[in-house]
Amino acid sequence: MSAGWAAGSVRARAMTHRRVGTGGARTVAASGSLSAAVDLLARSPYGARVRPGDALADAAHGVRATVLWHLRVLAGWLPAGGADTVRALAGWFEIANVDEHLRALDGRGTSRPYELGSLATAWPSLAATGSHDELRTVLTASRWGDPGGDTAREVHLAMRLAWAARIATRAPAARDWALGGAALLLAVELFGRGLPLPAVAAARATGLLGPAWTGAGTLDALRAALPPAGRWALADVADARDLWRAEIGWWRRVRADSAKLTARSGFGPGPVVGAAGLLAADAWLALAGLEAAARGYADADGRSPSSRAGDASALEAFDAMA
Repeated sequence: MSAGWAAGSVRARAMTHRRVGTGGARTVAASGSLSAAVDLLARSPYGARVRPGDALADAAHGVRATVLWHLRVLAGWLPAGGADTVRALAGWFEIANVDEHLRALDGRGTSRPYELGSLATAWPSLAATGSHDELRTVLTASRWGDPGGDTAREVHLAMRLAWAARIATRAPAARDWALGGAALLLAVELFGRGLPLPAVAAARATGLLGPAWTGAGTLDALRAALPPAGRWALADVADARDLWRAEIGWWRRVRADSAKLTARSGFGPGPVVGAAGLLAADAWLALAGLEAAARGYADADGRSPSSRAGDASALEAFDAMA
């Protein structure tokens, strides 16, 4: 193993200490108000990009941008192959930028883009496009490939499935996360929204999960049709209305696998992927805490979300992931 992998692995393990953890996220959630929650995060490892007084959207952007910054730093410590692994893992941020760019092209406003730096795949060229059609042309010429159309949904689905395929190839330790995420995406589209996948997205899903899913008419049939590496993400979902619980289960798996990867001795891709997973899962917890505080997670008597009717999934994330 090269000196670059050794240095990067050490750096990756050190980065995992910069988390709020389940306890910190619970404290954020129970802080009583959005402003109090933001103030707590501003004094946490997210404080360089979350500032007191931030609106919910700005604070959320800051939490996610913190993860991206860690990935950018980590990539700089790694040899070229390791940096490409991190670039694959960071693909979500480029997808998020494209999602917002499409909103801007439709005149619906946009948040500031994430600063990808050397982790960008095609973002500088994508950012310069002035129409849906131009954006599709640039995507087609990039590693993302042709989404099959220029609508926001076609781009959204095609990019996410391309991202899953890239992770499965470039970060084998995260392959089950990628396939499980693709399975969740299928379930949400087919049975949560009741919509068929566009042709290119369907082909990419088949490349990841095999062809049997195309004949599934129910959630149970979909689960049975998937390979074990993707099926696990739907294991405990009886109804499409419970798919949000599957997302929580997905994050629990990412967190557990990541902890094992970083705990193993030695250097290499394992601790790097594990650190990225732990940082991403912590950000998800912090965001759930932020949203929970904004919705009033704890009443004056301190009741938890599981004891109150009508709360959304974010308000139950802490109990589910603890």
